Amino acid sequence: MDEDDLLEPDRSTAQDRRAELSLGALVFAVLALLLAMFAFVLHEGWPSFAHNGLGWFGGGGSVDQQIQAIFTSGDLKTTPVYTFHAWPLIWGTILITAGAVVIAFVSSLFVAVFLVEFSPEWLRRMLDPVVRLLASVPSIVYGLAGVLVIVPLIGNHLITETEKASVTPAIQLSGASVLAAVLILTVMIAPIMIAVFADGLRAVPRGWLEGSLALGINPWRTFWKVGVRTARPALIAGTVLATARALGEAIMLSLVSGGVPFAPNPADGFPIFLFEPTQTLAATIIRNGDQLDSPPMKHTLYAIAAVLLFSAAMLSLIGWAAKQPMRRYGVVA
Repeated sequence: MDEDDLLEPDRSTAQDRRAELSLGALVFAVLALLLAMFAFVLHEGWPSFAHNGLGWFGGGGSVDQQIQAIFTSGDLKTTPVYTFHAWPLIWGTILITAGAVVIAFVSSLFVAVFLVEFSPEWLRRMLDPVVRLLASVPSIVYGLAGVLVIVPLIGNHLITETEKASVTPAIQLSGASVLAAVLILTVMIAPIMIAVFADGLRAVPRGWLEGSLALGINPWRTFWKVGVRTARPALIAGTVLATARALGEAIMLSLVSGGVPFAPNPADGFPIFLFEPTQTLAATIIRNGDQLDSPPMKHTLYAIAAVLLFSAAMLSLIGWAAKQPMRRYGVVA
């Protein structure tokens, strides 16, 4: 055995060590960047939070008028105005995001189960790339489809004149609404869920499913009780990813939700409140992004961004915590 053969294990160990240190440094850099971004956004938005306190998250007054007063005070160099009550925007965000995620989760789970276990091989090979293509379609394309198809459909065929008259003093029903936003957002995030769910279901050991089938349990019950239960961490991961995408969606929602900072009221009756327009937090940033030269407006928009960033972080934390008890199943996304 020559000297090169003796040195070979040491060289491999050194290379592994360098790779480990490089990956560790990269992870640390990413975490530091995320923390710096969060600290910067919170610092810039703090004047708005400090002035309003918990009232920032409450209701009161017209959001449009408040935004106009905030911008004008900075634009005209007068006494800064920070009064802002974001509840209509928060409620609109919750309503649209929750509705889309619930519908998308149920439909995506059944589609993923069908693709993985029950679809013919030729159909699976055709649908897999289609699902991934739909997941990568730009949101503006969905927004245009919503404006040109869904919004006119709702405004011209689903909303009656009686329903329009019942809320006319408060708001105008034109078709751009919570319902339109939920439908388009569902179509947007469902492909993401389907792709993640399907990958998680495919990772379930086949032996577990075959063992259940050998005991005489039918295929549907086997896959639902064994496959879906085992893949629950992947279901959580896909849901968290899709929810974060829905929370941050702005372009599409600014087109189809109505662009009115109005809190749809379930007391108006079903389905009228689904036809009422609203505006989300992310869409508010987009609609007022050209007003950043006004310092109070800049701090207000950063405060909205901080709420969205904190919400996304909490989603990730909740998803991580929910997956911990499921590690014993052996399939963790």
